[in-house]
Order: sequence, then C-alpha cells, then structure tokens
Amino acid sequence: MSEIRVGNSEFSVGDSDFLLDGRPVRLLSGALHYFRVHEEHWGHRLAMLRAMGLNCVETYVPWNLHEPRPGEFREVGQLGRFLDAAREAGLWAIVRPGPYICAEWENGGLPHWVTGQLRTRDERFLEPVERWFRRLLGEVVPRQIDRGGPVIMVQIENEYGSYGTDQVYLRRLADLVRAEGVTVPLFTTDGPEDHMLTGGSIPGLLATATFGSRGREAFDVLRRHRPTGPLMCMEWWCGWFTYWGGEQAARDAEDAARSLREILECGASVNLYMAHGGTNFAGWSGANRGGGTLHDGPLHPDVTSYDYDAPIDEYGRPTEKFWRLREVLAEYADGPLPDVPPAPAALGEAVPARLTAWAPLEDVLESRGGPSVEAPMPPTFEELDVDRGLVRYSVEIPGPREPYPLLARGLRDLAVVYVDGERAGVLTEDEPQLKEPVAGPARVELWVESLGRANYGPRLGEPKGITGGVLHERAFVHGVRARGLRVDALDDIEGVPFRELPEEGAPGLYRGTFEVRGAGDALLKLPGWTRGFVWVNGFNLGRYWSVGPQDELYVPGPVLREGANDLWVLELQEAAGDLSRGTSALPPGAPSLRPVSR
Repeated sequence: MSEIRVGNSEFSVGDSDFLLDGRPVRLLSGALHYFRVHEEHWGHRLAMLRAMGLNCVETYVPWNLHEPRPGEFREVGQLGRFLDAAREAGLWAIVRPGPYICAEWENGGLPHWVTGQLRTRDERFLEPVERWFRRLLGEVVPRQIDRGGPVIMVQIENEYGSYGTDQVYLRRLADLVRAEGVTVPLFTTDGPEDHMLTGGSIPGLLATATFGSRGREAFDVLRRHRPTGPLMCMEWWCGWFTYWGGEQAARDAEDAARSLREILECGASVNLYMAHGGTNFAGWSGANRGGGTLHDGPLHPDVTSYDYDAPIDEYGRPTEKFWRLREVLAEYADGPLPDVPPAPAALGEAVPARLTAWAPLEDVLESRGGPSVEAPMPPTFEELDVDRGLVRYSVEIPGPREPYPLLARGLRDLAVVYVDGERAGVLTEDEPQLKEPVAGPARVELWVESLGRANYGPRLGEPKGITGGVLHERAFVHGVRARGLRVDALDDIEGVPFRELPEEGAPGLYRGTFEVRGAGDALLKLPGWTRGFVWVNGFNLGRYWSVGPQDELYVPGPVLREGANDLWVLELQEAAGDLSRGTSALPPGAPSLRPVSR
C-alpha cells in the first residue's frame, strides 16, 4: 500500500490525476470523525481503515462543538491530535471544516448563537466564521503534507449547491483559508446535478461529487461541468443513518461492493462515507425533515448511534461489508494489506447498576439551570443560550374560566405538560394541543425538549422551543416565565440536592453506581425508561428513547474504571416503574451493562 511521504512532499491536482511529487496517486479514503470516537480508540479505528485497504482518512470539523459560546473555544486541539494520529497510522488526511458540515450533526455544525443570513456573505455570519477559521486553521496549517504532516486537501463549505448560490461567500471562504496559510489543494463537494454543481463549485477549485450508486452516471455529470481534473466521489454512501422511531438503516454488502468497484473502474478516487461512523455522544445528534424536496415536513431526529451501517461498526468491529469492500480495495493496493488489528478489550462480565438517589427536575433546574427570564411571549432556546437540553415554560391561566383548549403554537420539538402540578400530557409538533381542555385559574408548566436541530435543508438554523406562543381558547397567554437547562450543565452534578428514590418512576436525575471487574467496551440498557440522557463517570453517552430502534447505548471502554463507576440518568418523562426497593433486590428497571461481543 502507498505510504505517506513526510518532509517537503507536494500534493497537487493534475489534468486527470492527483499527483504526489509529480507521480499519479489514487485516493482511497474513509470518513472517520474524531469527535464521534473516543480519543483512546483513534489508533485502533485508523488501523482498521488501513486494514480495509484505505490510504487516507477524511474528517469533518463541527464548529458548534468547539465554540459553544462566542469566543469560548473548547478542545480545538483535538483535530490536531487526530491528524497526528493519522500520520502515525500511515494515512493521508482530508479536512472538511465547513463552516457547515451537515454530517447528521446538530444544526449541521453551526453554533446555535450564530445570526444573520446563514451560509451567505452577510457580515453578521462571516465575522464569527472568520474568527473561528483563524483559530481552527492553526491546527491544520502546520500539519500539511509539504510540512511533513498528513493533510493533503481542505474542503470549502459543504454541498453548498444544495442550499444556495452565493459565489461571493464561497470565494471569501477560499481566500480566508489561503490567507491563513493553507497551501494544499482546495475543493468543493456537491451532488451530481447541474443546479448543485453550478451553485456549489467555484472556478479554480477542484469539484467533487457525493452519491451512493450509479457512479458512471454521476461522473458523466461532473465531467460536463469539469472536463479536466481528477474524478473523486468525496462521499460514497456505503450505508445510511437511522432516526428515532424509524427502521434500522442497512445496505447489502454485495451491492455496496459492486458500487465501489464501479467507481474504481472509472479511474476515480473515493471517500467511503462512513468507513466508521462512531457515536453521537452528549446529545449532538442532528435531525432531518421529511416532506419531499423542500425538506420542510415532520422532524426526524437521528439516533445516538452513528453506526451508519458502515463497514467498521460502531464498536470498531469488521462487518461483512468490511470484508467485501476489502476484497475490492485489495485489487488496487501496491502490496498485501495489513492484518486486521485486534479489537479493544470488552467488559469482563455483565453488571447491574444500583440506583441510590434522585433529584426531581425542578431541583435540577434550580441548581444547574440558566437564569430565569420573564417575557410577554415565550423566549426561544437560542435566546436562553440552550444548544442541547430543555426549557421550562410557566404560564398562569387567568380565571375563572371554563375549560378551553390549550395549544403550544410553533412547538419545537416535544413538551411534557403539567397543570397545577399534575402531568396532563405530552405535546409534539404534530400534536401541539392538549387532549383535555384546561379550566382557569391554573398554573401550566411545559417542559420543552429539543430533539436535535435540522442539519440539512432550508430550515437550517430554525429556532427551538415554543416559537409561536401559548394559546388558551385561541387567545395568547402572556407573561411567560422561562428557564433553560443545557445538557452540558450536568457534566458536573455538584450542588444538585439529591433525596431518596421516589416510589414511582418520576422524571428527574437518578444517581447510582456500577461495580466493574474487567473494564472494557460495553453496552448500557435501560429497560422501561422513556427518554433522557446518561452519564458514566461524567462522560455523556447521549440520548436514549424508548421509541427505538436503538435500545442500548455504547460505553467506550476507556470511560470505565475498575471498581466503582458513577452513573447519572436524566429521565425527562417517566422512569421504569418502582425503583425504590431496598438493597436486598434490584428492581427490574435497573440499568445494566453488558460486554460488547467480539
């Protein structure tokens, strides 16, 4: 297989091929997102890419993960460490920094606080983009191939032709990247359709395509727009994503192998999307909207797993698809492929959790929530600085009044409603009105949860919360009190006032422990629980939801430790039955860990 060259190597775009120091090379790349894989597993997953027959790794960069608030940067160095790991693994690297990335990621990677006309030349948008790129590119520039690093190409925007036509915006991004010291080739990526390629590509930059099948037809379209230059499918969709309440995505391994062979027989380079998907830890899953070409219909939130039916599954195991694609890729290798590396250790034995304490949602909000706000109309999540999490809206229905319908107009996305302290129902976008009317006077609380911001389409950046007001008999109820709770506020639960477990499965924050012998990769199951988030030793595993199809959460082995391990479960609707039994027996709804099978 081709090894990366270090020290003053030049990677360039020729008339028909990619060139390394003037020698034609074919890129056999695989997508692996550093932010969806525990850092201690990067080396194993990159070695799996090599063993499959790939010579390059591609990663997006999620802006909102690294700049949660304006000017507040977090762990930007992760990208640099990942690129160093790619170099050590013998892989070239393609970086796709956006600023928009899609990726089935919350808001397509754009921070919730960004304003202005998204993805345009609007200075209210471009000013924070420029600040972000100047910070981010410091991790990329010194790791370019002409400086001894693995980075061979950098993408400008992402599938922009599916969204807009602002060529000035694209050129501004390209000029900014060049001004910050990026010297490797730049490229754009779009679907193989005329309107996408004309909207998303710009002169002087390599244009690449995204598709899942019918490679010859796709490259014919690309050639009409770019008669010269290397052919590359920058996203070959060898699998697909899954959303809550939907069917588990799957693609036949032999069908995938035939499609990959067609691409390579065209003489093209390819990037497998995804080679290894990983996990949407910490509630970063995005969402898509159905409803035809406008993507303007019902919200379909993505599950926590980003397995993607990839050839390397969520837990790092080779699948049947891995072996079929490896057979195809081996035909294009310079020599024998590396052996498949041994899998990371799995948990030694299944263990149940023992829940020991509980805090009601009101107490969690009081101790870890943001400031309380009162306004005539409900403020949005964005106005309350909530990216992932929930907001409690409180209103007073005046009285005396007869029972009338109560409606949360413009609800995004889901609300558990309490009337005078008693749960009255669950509202959704599709069913925003309580089934039973409400008489006044009454105190109404609506605990609204964001299930993930849209990551694709014209509704990118839409606000969350109650966006159209609370109505009682078609009249607005004014004077709304609101308070938000960010999911990341519970990465530390110091100060939360816990009490004994409730007799029934009340919502709230549950605390407990696992006793682990033989720490390693594991799966967490929560039988009978409804919807919420889980932390193990302060690491947020992501969202669980009883609607399926995902019914277990992945626990990376490095998160666990020998002996006692802390467990926190934030249940937002209804926990599993009676969890208050004494120490002599574990209730049937107790969370449990089991080993990942190897």
